[in-house]
Amino acid sequence: MARLPSVLDPDDLPMAELCAARLDGEVMRIGHGWCPVDEPDLPSLRAAAVAPGLPSPFVIERRSAAWVHGALPVPPPVAECCVPHSARVSTRSLPAGMLLREVAITAADIVVIGGVRCTSPDRTAFDLVREAEPVPGAVGIVAALFAADADAAGRVRSRLELAHRLPHKAAALSRLAAAEDAAADQPSLTRYTS
Repeated sequence: MARLPSVLDPDDLPMAELCAARLDGEVMRIGHGWCPVDEPDLPSLRAAAVAPGLPSPFVIERRSAAWVHGALPVPPPVAECCVPHSARVSTRSLPAGMLLREVAITAADIVVIGGVRCTSPDRTAFDLVREAEPVPGAVGIVAALFAADADAAGRVRSRLELAHRLPHKAAALSRLAAAEDAAADQPSLTRYTS
């Protein structure tokens, strides 16, 4: 007998069956999918739940990546993903409820979690503090990422300071300082890997 994936979507089971299984207490909604209620809440499960069936060039980023890394209690309502500038993707095939950006990103900025590409915690923090319009709760999210890795703040600060022609650099450094202060007041996160 074939095993169903840990995160289900309407391609795996009809929507009526997924809803019935949820009412029966067998599955729960997680991100944009459903998973068995006894499935451990690991980063690999969250990564698969951001956008089930996410194609290869896509990378989970910003608040969605923060949720995967455990810095947010719930995923954002719209999955946030990016693709490298060099990737050729069709926006017609985008899943509903996904925000996609083209970005300059290196292989060092990407981690693979449960077979899904996601921005590293450092890149996630870097992206969140340097947005032109402040991301709601960004300071707290970045602080949670820093609480999990004491050296992350220094690496992100170095990256910001060394960047030339970075738009909104002063605002990003200000948000970063606020996140560092908030991280000092937070207990360390326990990170689970799979």
